[in-house]
Amino acid sequence: MKTAHATRLRQGGTRSARPAACVGAARRQPLRVVAMTPPFVGDGDKASATLAPPKPPAKTPSPPVPAPPPVPTAPAAPLAAPPSPASQLYPTPGQPAWPPKRSFTAVAIDNVMDSAVDVGRHLRRMYDPRVAAAAPSEQRALLENLVPGDGGRMRLRSINKPVVLVLGSGWGAHALIKVIDTDSYDVVVVSPRNHFVFTPMLPSTAVGTVEFRSLLEPIRTSNPCVTYLEAECEELNPDSKVAVCRSAFAMTDGSKPTFEIQYDKAVVAVGEQPATFGVPGVRENCFFMKEISDASALRKRIAEQFEAASIPGLSDAKRAEMLHFIVVGGGPAGVETAGALSDFFRQDMGRRYPFLADLMRVTVLQNVKSILTQFDGRLADQAAETMRAAGVEVRTSVSVVGVTKDIVKIEGPQGVEEIPYGVCVWSAGNAPRPLVKQIAGQVPMQAAAAEASRVGPGSKLCVDSFLRVVGARDLMCLGDCSLVLGNRLPPTAQVAGQQGSYLAHLINSGYTLGVGGYTQPPPFQAVKKAPILAAADRSETLQWLALALAGGRERILTGQEVVDAIFRMDAPPWIRSHAEALTGAAPLDAPSPAAVCDIVALRALAAAAGGADPEALARASSECLRSFEDEERAARAQAEAMEVRYWDRPFEFLNLGMMAYVGNNRALTQVEAFDVLNLKMFGTFAFLLWKSVYITKQVSFRNRVLILFDWLKARMFGRDISLF
Repeated sequence: MKTAHATRLRQGGTRSARPAACVGAARRQPLRVVAMTPPFVGDGDKASATLAPPKPPAKTPSPPVPAPPPVPTAPAAPLAAPPSPASQLYPTPGQPAWPPKRSFTAVAIDNVMDSAVDVGRHLRRMYDPRVAAAAPSEQRALLENLVPGDGGRMRLRSINKPVVLVLGSGWGAHALIKVIDTDSYDVVVVSPRNHFVFTPMLPSTAVGTVEFRSLLEPIRTSNPCVTYLEAECEELNPDSKVAVCRSAFAMTDGSKPTFEIQYDKAVVAVGEQPATFGVPGVRENCFFMKEISDASALRKRIAEQFEAASIPGLSDAKRAEMLHFIVVGGGPAGVETAGALSDFFRQDMGRRYPFLADLMRVTVLQNVKSILTQFDGRLADQAAETMRAAGVEVRTSVSVVGVTKDIVKIEGPQGVEEIPYGVCVWSAGNAPRPLVKQIAGQVPMQAAAAEASRVGPGSKLCVDSFLRVVGARDLMCLGDCSLVLGNRLPPTAQVAGQQGSYLAHLINSGYTLGVGGYTQPPPFQAVKKAPILAAADRSETLQWLALALAGGRERILTGQEVVDAIFRMDAPPWIRSHAEALTGAAPLDAPSPAAVCDIVALRALAAAAGGADPEALARASSECLRSFEDEERAARAQAEAMEVRYWDRPFEFLNLGMMAYVGNNRALTQVEAFDVLNLKMFGTFAFLLWKSVYITKQVSFRNRVLILFDWLKARMFGRDISLF
């Protein structure tokens, strides 16, 4: 198991000599007393950098930072929208980043280490006979553990292990399922689709270059130790932690059973659905490219159009309309669809239907001035020129305002125009699913987060840097249906896949997730301090050794004062107060013994009763001071024996670049990595790189072999044009 990054709390010494509690963020070392990485070190792996030590906070306190309201620590604490939403969603200006942002190199190293752990877990799952033998019995016990739920429904509940509910089977959910630790959790996956599909290659399946099943991996194959239910979640209550689901299949009487799932942690990864933007006729007359069923229907419709156009008696004008294929949307998905159609018509259908070769047309409609706006402008222009040279008409700055069975109505600089067509593929954007809107309506802070992010209410679930849903407890969201506050990420498979792996490692760590939000504590653990660390607190030799291992002569000389200063600069005040509450450490502003043991009132009462006994008053004052010191000593000992570990690895997208195929064995590639690499390519070499990346990114060896054979078969024998 990978050792999580940690933030630790220390308590020790006297209040006059050092703060009562200090919090800092760094990587955990095999032997260390305190975390030593300051926020002004760029990379998380530069713990040995030599720094000029800051002065102790008692002499030069850090700049005052306005603290948000206290954070509730009880699990059952009610959640309510704060009075000033904007200040509760983002760090206040002037506050240090929490946790500090890491470099591309540090994130890449962490991902490599995580991958090594994942490989070991996969091998154990595949070859350990005990795992294979235990999985069926555990799944059967989970499914048989039903208790009465609400509305006459049955509730699925685990009694042996915490339940992690995963909603969805797309890129994010699939990456999480592959990595999550099923030894520690009962993982229940609910999705109306029992497989993962490699969506970037859907255009290839629509034209027969790749077969449909070559892109699929069943969920039960992805991880045989999870419990999969083919159903759709209709409602999720973040307060009661119950999800209401309906079966995807109807019984013999036509009813679809409804059941509840009681979870401990939940991950929403339902993605989005195609957006029609209210354009009339789109849903009834257009094809989408989200599922295998969409590609299958488009493939069948293409074959039907060519066979229908071959019927004698039709005019060339009518045949040209039937063989006019329109793609709405100039993003990567739309451009790759248009490129695949162009190749199919030029390389295969032109040979099979030579009398129709001059009538085939592909048109791309884009509502802005250029296609592929995510790429560099020069690459996008080259892509448009290549598509036009291959016979694809690219029309920009036009908007579709209506679609009928055979007419696409557009509006552009020349006014309104009607374009006859045979097949229209809609790839113009995405819209939220009903479940996302329902969950957002259940969490009061989501409305404020959406307003602060300038998105429509309920359009996405707003999450913090740990992918926790803002304002909800133990609820996470990833992929296209999520929006990271302050860090808007592209809705791509690459982002969702990395988020899925990240959340799996966070869940596997066993950290308490808590409530989502930037002014909420990060995922945390309050544990007993390791014996060697507790001994180091009492031994100057061990303290010196720990500081020496942390590195730096100046740190060793300044010792604890440097540590305190670093901690105070590193952690926001609500993190310190949260750690103090978990360990029982005395707060920094705790009253002094003299203030607590003030016996002025007692002296006044004694005087009013006829006089005060000086000896009795002295004994009372002494007893109060002794009692206070005993309580303080016990609290300090308890706090010293505890440490708070914070998960200080926020999700950081490792952008490995973008690719798009434009047809005629041409592609464009844009890679920006390691803060220095900026690679932009277009042409045949970029196409070969596109193919190599797509084959290596397949989720299993089986899929790689199948796709390689599909490519070889299409190259040797042509694409399949059978209609069935």
